[in-house]
Amino acid sequence: MPEPADDSREQVDVAVIGAGAAGLYTALIAAEHGARVQLVSRSPLPQSASYWAQGGLAAALDADDDPGLHLDDTLKAGRGATRTTAARVLCDEAPERVRELESRGIDFDRDAKGRLMLSLEGGHSRRRVVHAGGSATGRHLTSSLSELVQAHESIEVRPRTAAQRLWVADGRCVGVLTDGSAIVAGATVLATGGAAALWLRHTNPPGAVGAGLTLAHRAGATLADLEFMQFHPTALVAPGAMDGFLVTEAVRGEGARLLDASGERFVDELAPRDEVARAIHEQLRGGARSVLLDMREVEASRFPNIVEALARVELDPRHDLIPVAPAAHYMIGGVATDLDGRSTLSGLYAVGECACTGLHGANRLASNSLSECFVFGRRAALAALSEPAPQTPDPPPSVEVDDSPSDETRTALWERAGLVRDAAGLEALEHDEHPLARLIGRAALARRESRGCHLRADFPDADPGLEHRHRVSRRAEADGVESWD
Repeated sequence: MPEPADDSREQVDVAVIGAGAAGLYTALIAAEHGARVQLVSRSPLPQSASYWAQGGLAAALDADDDPGLHLDDTLKAGRGATRTTAARVLCDEAPERVRELESRGIDFDRDAKGRLMLSLEGGHSRRRVVHAGGSATGRHLTSSLSELVQAHESIEVRPRTAAQRLWVADGRCVGVLTDGSAIVAGATVLATGGAAALWLRHTNPPGAVGAGLTLAHRAGATLADLEFMQFHPTALVAPGAMDGFLVTEAVRGEGARLLDASGERFVDELAPRDEVARAIHEQLRGGARSVLLDMREVEASRFPNIVEALARVELDPRHDLIPVAPAAHYMIGGVATDLDGRSTLSGLYAVGECACTGLHGANRLASNSLSECFVFGRRAALAALSEPAPQTPDPPPSVEVDDSPSDETRTALWERAGLVRDAAGLEALEHDEHPLARLIGRAALARRESRGCHLRADFPDADPGLEHRHRVSRRAEADGVESWD
């Protein structure tokens, strides 16, 4: 049952929920432009999903690259479902965001001549992915941004604080209720990350269960594209806590190969993720638990955190073949927003993985997501400054109960909405106890085609009539399909 809210109130210009790369950066930009900001984080800084991100930032920075080529690759990877305007914004603005981060002291990897080291990753036609600390980019970014945020006099950080309900009055979001107080804000920004940890096998921290999506849906904001969960092709297969450890595809860009049981290559390792994941799935249909990733020709010193992690399960990528298989990794769907992060609920914004601008289409291009945090985080922060101060409502509403997923829900999503789905499994998922699992099941059931990372065994082909169509989920109205470009 809902519990009465604490009526101790604080009023700010912008409330940001979530302290990954998107939340930290959005809070910083808003504060630097004069806003009083409260940053609410369920975990200490920095312990977000962004902290563990091994990918880098995709941006057209090399002399033989340009934003148009980056756009072409993004659209190709998106399998006919990408919102072109969102992709163009990302590709045009990403280079400037990288340069800005450098000016803030982020040390991106450079070669012996001082030039940025640009990696090649799946789906990219050029080397355009910048890293910091090899495959520890997320750690470097969030650590540096956390220091800047905590030092800014206009930002109050509230770690170990859970957002329990969005505060809505007269059809507008006017703040957020936490487990400690009520925050009234002109603009509230969700930056709560994704939902891959709803699946039994995943690459994310355990808290990545779509909390922001659930909050937004209950408040009346529209969600979109929930059927598109991207499965990373190369997650470690190992006993215990290391199962699902992500082995970044940057190692494949540096020459790592995927091998079947007989030691033969079976896929273009640098194809987009949906294609590689599907090829691995086909290899596993006979009952094998994994395929083998051969990193023996890769310069291991470029990926020290991978070497360190694999040592915990007594594997050395310089000598051993690494067992890998797909795992839930990135929620492409989320809170439907415009190109400035505005949701369909006035006063509510969303950025990062919890948002759905349509940028990723039906299959995210590698390393576009960190770039997304900074490109759209900045746009959302600046747009939020124009929101009027709310009339303080009285009293605050009751808070919601916890929506942590059960083991049964996580198993159901893995078995019924995994890499390959069908109607029977999705119909059963519609009756799951978890509200977001039900919405995911409903969206995946309604999309009667295979496109990108959404594979229907009973509808194996893409439906041309669904190109550039986004399935939306609403609380008070029937679900529907929309065209955003």
